[in-house]
Amino acid sequence: MMVRRGEHGTGVGTVDDLVVRDAGTDDVRAVCAFGEAHIRPHYTPLIGAEAADRQVTSWWSEAQIRSAVSAELVVVAEAGGRVVGVVQRGRSGADHVLYKLYVDPGYRGSGLGPRLIEAVVRRLPPDASRLCVEHFASNERAGAFYEREGFVVERVERSGTSPALDVVWRVRDLGARPS
Repeated sequence: MMVRRGEHGTGVGTVDDLVVRDAGTDDVRAVCAFGEAHIRPHYTPLIGAEAADRQVTSWWSEAQIRSAVSAELVVVAEAGGRVVGVVQRGRSGADHVLYKLYVDPGYRGSGLGPRLIEAVVRRLPPDASRLCVEHFASNERAGAFYEREGFVVERVERSGTSPALDVVWRVRDLGARPS
């Protein structure tokens, strides 16, 4: 059994006891609270406080999360009744996209991120041949993680305001998958 410790040395549970599942309407508040707790601290050093606040208000609002959950686009990881990871998928044109993939800092490095990606892949239609993800250029940790998970850079969308806010689009070839 592998035990992960939180940032301040407090136990946060065991990786073996994690449950990865589709989010339900009862999870909306917990997912919003997860975003509120983790997104600003994560992004403020990378993109600034104002842009980090916009991430929370735009992408982690109750209305946005409720809509995504209702459309069955959100998967959560839960440990001890607490949300410790969130992934949300969507579409950009014909592409399937990971729009959110966040893991509680106490569970980073535990293999939870790859488990969440695979949970999304299993939920894609059988004919989906690729999965895209986008992240801020300043989020080098995310870039390295996605690179390890087989995502290669496809394009960079310039923000026009700051290189930190440029958006890197990556793609992973899903190859032939069982139907």
